[in-house]
Amino acid sequence: MTGSGVANKLSVSNCCSNRMTSLRIVVIGGGAAGFFGAITAAEAFPTAQVTILEKNNTVLNKVRISGGGRCNVTHACFDNRKLAKNYPRGEAFLRPLLKHFDAGATVRWFESRGVPLKTEADGRMFPVTDSSETIIDCLQREAWRLGVQIRTSCGVKTLTAGSGGWAINLANGETMQADRVLLAVGGYPQAPSYGWMPGLTANALVSPVPSLFTFNTPENPLLTLAGVAVPDALVKIAGTRHEQRGPVLITHWGFSGPAVLRLSAWGARELAECNYCHELRINWLPAFNENTIREQMQAFRQAHPKKQVTSQALFNLPGRLWAALALEAEIAEATRWGDLPAKQQNRFINLLTNSSFSVSGKSTFKDEFVTCGGVSMEAINPETLESRAQKGLFFAGELLNVDGITGGFNFQNAWTTGYVAGKTIGV
Repeated sequence: MTGSGVANKLSVSNCCSNRMTSLRIVVIGGGAAGFFGAITAAEAFPTAQVTILEKNNTVLNKVRISGGGRCNVTHACFDNRKLAKNYPRGEAFLRPLLKHFDAGATVRWFESRGVPLKTEADGRMFPVTDSSETIIDCLQREAWRLGVQIRTSCGVKTLTAGSGGWAINLANGETMQADRVLLAVGGYPQAPSYGWMPGLTANALVSPVPSLFTFNTPENPLLTLAGVAVPDALVKIAGTRHEQRGPVLITHWGFSGPAVLRLSAWGARELAECNYCHELRINWLPAFNENTIREQMQAFRQAHPKKQVTSQALFNLPGRLWAALALEAEIAEATRWGDLPAKQQNRFINLLTNSSFSVSGKSTFKDEFVTCGGVSMEAINPETLESRAQKGLFFAGELLNVDGITGGFNFQNAWTTGYVAGKTIGV
């Protein structure tokens, strides 16, 4: 299927549903992608029997914890080319799928079901209630309205293709039959965990590694400043092309914040290869260069020669960070601006623009981990999300080798791929 093939397949799904009166669709995975795929399939094929199987005793668990319990539904980026650039893996794959269900469609879908979204200053979009339960209630309500069966505590042991469809063997010993199966189980941290999925040869699976994590810097002299945030900093992985600019948070174990999380996503492969031991460089004043910093210091020095260097933060830096970097530059606490030696000032400027920290490990960002890797794009039909090797088997969500940076992009991938898979699964 090429060109407008997927559009044709999506458009004919409703008219085909009448002849699929006994179609059994099973969605394995009760997360965002699984629910959206099930809801879409139930709408597109109203005579089909759609069932969600979730191994945990509750569904939509990642939705519940996302955004600190508020659920970052999507990002207010309505240019699909620009939106797709926020995916370190999967940009080219996801871009054409966004034509069928993009961020604007996500906003309209939830708002038409009584869940208006709001946009924050950084572009993240949340329900106006600031509660992820609003999103969970909406998805569950739609599933129930459409007759989707939701079964929890139903882990899948094996999935086997046969002449009559699919045999799904559950952990409780039960066997279910399905005509079509949508896999939306999220990402696994280890490649062997994908072994129960049929048709996933070594070439069909991209080895998984973590994405979206914070950096551990146990020898960091700034650890005592845990909780201090800098709204605009430039972070780099030394020896690579990877750098990100934005808010940085100092933590008890190292560094976090949007800029660090984005950096971890873009550098996920390289960081895994070096076992998360690398040099991190931070420019705390990316809006300035060394000359402008020196000029402003000199102007302040002339105007306030008797003030202590460590007590008056310049450039709107947090006072505690300013003082800590000054002390790291061997500027004594009592040193006045008028008495500041040139050598210490130069060292201070270097720390402000090029601090270096040894990273020796990572930490999961809260519980919002994301997997880099998964089912290869080459293993599926990019227009329908059906397996090339196993007909009747579809994929959606984080299980695919698609992952975005923080900010609502991973949920958008779930909505988009769930929608496309749901629209095409019954044709």
